[in-house]
Amino acid sequence: MEHLLSILLATIFIATIFNVILKKFDIPTIIGYIFAGLIINYMFDLMHIDKETLSHLAEFGIVFLMFTIGLEFSIKHLDSMKKEVFLFGSLQVMISGLLFTALAYFILEVEVKTAIILGFALSLSSTAIVLKMLNERNEIHSGYGRITLGILLFQDLAVIPILLMISIFTSNGDSVSLLLLKTLGSAIIVFFILFIGGKMILNRFFNWIMTTNSEEIFLVSVLFVVIGASFIAEVFGFSYSLGAFIAGMTIAETKYKYRVEADLIPFRDILLGIFFVTIGMQIDLSAVVSYWHMILLLLVVIMVLKALIIFGILRTQIQRRTSLKTALALFQVGEFSLAVLALAHNNQLISDNHNQIMIVTVVISMIMTPFVIKNIKNIVDRFSPEKELRTDLIASAGYKDHIIICGYGSMGQLIAQHFKYLGLSYIILEHDYELVKLGKSKKEPIILANAMQIGTLEAVNIRSSFAVIVAIDNAFKLRLTCEAISAIDVNINTVVKVKNDSHQKIIEGLNVNHIINESQEMAKILTKEVLNCEIKNT
Repeated sequence: MEHLLSILLATIFIATIFNVILKKFDIPTIIGYIFAGLIINYMFDLMHIDKETLSHLAEFGIVFLMFTIGLEFSIKHLDSMKKEVFLFGSLQVMISGLLFTALAYFILEVEVKTAIILGFALSLSSTAIVLKMLNERNEIHSGYGRITLGILLFQDLAVIPILLMISIFTSNGDSVSLLLLKTLGSAIIVFFILFIGGKMILNRFFNWIMTTNSEEIFLVSVLFVVIGASFIAEVFGFSYSLGAFIAGMTIAETKYKYRVEADLIPFRDILLGIFFVTIGMQIDLSAVVSYWHMILLLLVVIMVLKALIIFGILRTQIQRRTSLKTALALFQVGEFSLAVLALAHNNQLISDNHNQIMIVTVVISMIMTPFVIKNIKNIVDRFSPEKELRTDLIASAGYKDHIIICGYGSMGQLIAQHFKYLGLSYIILEHDYELVKLGKSKKEPIILANAMQIGTLEAVNIRSSFAVIVAIDNAFKLRLTCEAISAIDVNINTVVKVKNDSHQKIIEGLNVNHIINESQEMAKILTKEVLNCEIKNT
């Protein structure tokens, strides 16, 4: 017990010191946790100690991450993502898996069964790192964020048949058809329990919990739902995270969605930290020294081929920049690959040397991911300038004395609706691919563009515009958009909608002509309505 406490204390201390230093250089905390795990591994000589218990605890970091992601995507929302999940996701996993299988068979000279497991393990990307980065950067609902999430969801589903393949390759009893039949039956039962049962029970369950007026009991009940859903999925042979994701989607249909999300964020982040520490513990420096040339070659080949495959699949359907961003976000190999490799190694499908080489390669690719996503826009700008064909397109339309609407969220949609009714000339800039599709379906003059870029604003003839309306909720993007407008011309008529006083302070000093403070204006309206109420005697 004393030894365990020393390890825990040292881990927290090292992770804290690392992350404080890294944050000063704006480096993600993920890196600090991984290096803390690496140091602890050698400091306490944990290389040959079974870390299974710690790994199971760490896996709940991914569980809570997938649960909170599920809260953002209701069943109706997921239904609208069929193309991203089942078309793009399936193509990515199948093409990547088959290509890497062929490379493993011919280059590593392993058996066909081993090559198949290695190939499809390498087709998986890191759900934990990518979604954490997208959440932190508020890009989960952006064009590439949505496609990235869709592909990751399919990859999580693909873990099931990959693990099933290992069972088939090592099974001495059950036939393949029987194993497939069992999996299908399990999927139907899990769907019925979590989807159908959840929709019928959860609202009543939380209504009952709320009668206690206790924050503590409500939080415990949420933890019970998350862990219970994960347990049910695991019992039937599926991953913990898949059960948690389904539970999140089910709760998203209830009125408690936002409260649940706020309560669970601290648990998610702490457990994710533990998960990344265990990733660092799996790095064997002796393997890095002995096989560095093979690891480096594998790393480059895997990342380049995976990015090219994803880009090639997406480019036929969506714009170049979004395709490139998605490819860069998913170039790495992920944590579920480590689980697949561990099971395959335990079943003697992968040799000790190949297993360690693959583990180190996977972990290094995961370490590189935060740096790539953090600089993804700058990288994409080098290969695909933001303007693309927009300048010629808009210049030919002859916009002048028009109104530019930046953002097509709920507020932007209402503004456009009023302008259309009044017969005004306007153009909409929106960076979310799905919102652009929505606008086009309504015959709106909308362009998939980044309003934070000076080049984009100039392309829509901002100098000749009557006014610019900024209806963006994200404070960081709001500031950058106002900075871009001010950099072009401080005299441009700019109307900015801000959520509250803190958002208003963010854009101070940017020569914004008109600021509409949503909270202040709503307070005035509510006050006026109260004063106008008729007092009725009862």
